[in-house]
Amino acid sequence: MTKFFCAFIALLLLFVTNGIAQTQQFYSFEKSITLPGEGGYDYLFIDQPNNKLYVSHGTAVHVIDLKSEKLVGSIMSMQGNHGTAVATGSGKGFISDGKANAVVVFDIATLKTISIIPLTGKKPDAIIYDQFSNRIFTFNGGSDNASVIDVNSLKEIGLIALNGAPEYAVADGEGKMYINLEDKNMLKVIDTKLMTAVAAYSLAPCGGPTGIAIDTINKRIFTACRENKGMSVINMATGKIICTVPIGAGVDAVVYDAVTKLVICSNGDGTTTIIRQQTADKYVVVQTLVTQIRAKTLALNTSNHKIYLSVVDFVPGTKTVVAGSFKVLVFKMN
Repeated sequence: MTKFFCAFIALLLLFVTNGIAQTQQFYSFEKSITLPGEGGYDYLFIDQPNNKLYVSHGTAVHVIDLKSEKLVGSIMSMQGNHGTAVATGSGKGFISDGKANAVVVFDIATLKTISIIPLTGKKPDAIIYDQFSNRIFTFNGGSDNASVIDVNSLKEIGLIALNGAPEYAVADGEGKMYINLEDKNMLKVIDTKLMTAVAAYSLAPCGGPTGIAIDTINKRIFTACRENKGMSVINMATGKIICTVPIGAGVDAVVYDAVTKLVICSNGDGTTTIIRQQTADKYVVVQTLVTQIRAKTLALNTSNHKIYLSVVDFVPGTKTVVAGSFKVLVFKMN
């Protein structure tokens, strides 16, 4: 099977089923949740066991209760945060504060800061919890490496050289973690116990890989790529690209819903591409969901299949942000 086969199949099936698939709206807009403050925004993270959505926003992380879909608090006074992770069963959350070269640890019940962990890695961005090793990993865009934090001691216990600028990462639950290297167009694999890189795979024709998701049952990785506007499917065992599906421009995030078999890519061009996994190796675009310009990051609530995207409004015809317009867009599955 060639690396272009899936793109061909996706386009063919999209053409054949255009009267069915594209008229069936898998997702539709439900509401928006207004959030306070100004500044840039990055990752959204859902702590599924505790039913909370964490939304990065400038120097704060806002916390939304997913049952009521209302703001219940904020973690404040950071210099410029990016992502949030929660260590299962520990009662502790971790925020990457990129401008401070630090990780902020907070109590998930009270949202009070417990500790600030200084990192030797520079500009921590994505942050992931690995349950297999019970460690937190930050991916440092300013030093091309990953910092490893022990959940119990709350200390940086190691650095993993990546030899490229890391974007997002996913863990397989069995001691391996997969990381996109944006500037190298590569997928790096690390052993979370040994704290070392064990494999590297080319992502060509993918260019500028950003978001990444995982299908642990079928052993597939989904990598969203900006330069070629594609979502690539990778065989975890071999590192080979099975296919690449066309998506919108300016992608930042991708999620996989193991129940609905949908792969969802949020794009900065104001669309979110909904892709149906027909088999482990066959994929077709079934909806181009209209969202909002620069609504490029998202999170999936696996309990009800809703997706959440953060965004601000812009003065029409400009790049000027409308003050007080930060919000989360909520889309429900039909």
